[in-house]
Amino acid sequence: MATVLSVSGSPSPTSRTARLLRDLDDRLRDQGHEVTSLEVRTLPADALLGAQFGHPAIVAATKLFEQADGVVIGTPVYKAAYSGLLKSLLDLLPQYALTGKTVLPLATGGSLAHVLAIDYALRPVLSSMGAAHIVPGWFTLDKDITVGQDGALTVAPGSAEALAEVTDRFSAALGARTALLAAAE
Repeated sequence: MATVLSVSGSPSPTSRTARLLRDLDDRLRDQGHEVTSLEVRTLPADALLGAQFGHPAIVAATKLFEQADGVVIGTPVYKAAYSGLLKSLLDLLPQYALTGKTVLPLATGGSLAHVLAIDYALRPVLSSMGAAHIVPGWFTLDKDITVGQDGALTVAPGSAEALAEVTDRFSAALGARTALLAAAE
């Protein structure tokens, strides 16, 4: 199937956003996709904040974007926008780093007041970077995501169903794109 890059823009090492993404990564793998995870917080801060385009970690991250057929972007929402950490990475990528890619935007946050952050903050940036198809994303409330003592993730039923649906739509869009590219060869 397709190659997917799953990007967590959370600065927290105990991030619910990242745990949610890893759960969705498993669903995509079960559907036959090859998934690579990127935790932006693991990239060197000096490279991100100093705009070091040539730093080996930034070059490697850029290559992951180049190699992907599809990209899942997950971010916590702070002050009605995606994380500054994610913004730092997106600013270092080439202007059209998402050209030809199918993209699934996901966000988490503490209040429904932030539900439009995907459409009004994140989607325009992804579009400006050349994304071929941005599938409808999903905003999940923090209270709907719990992590047990054993590290097991539990997502409230309504949110779990919605996340499964948007992930499956993304997977289907990737499959259609891969089929078109194969037919063109």
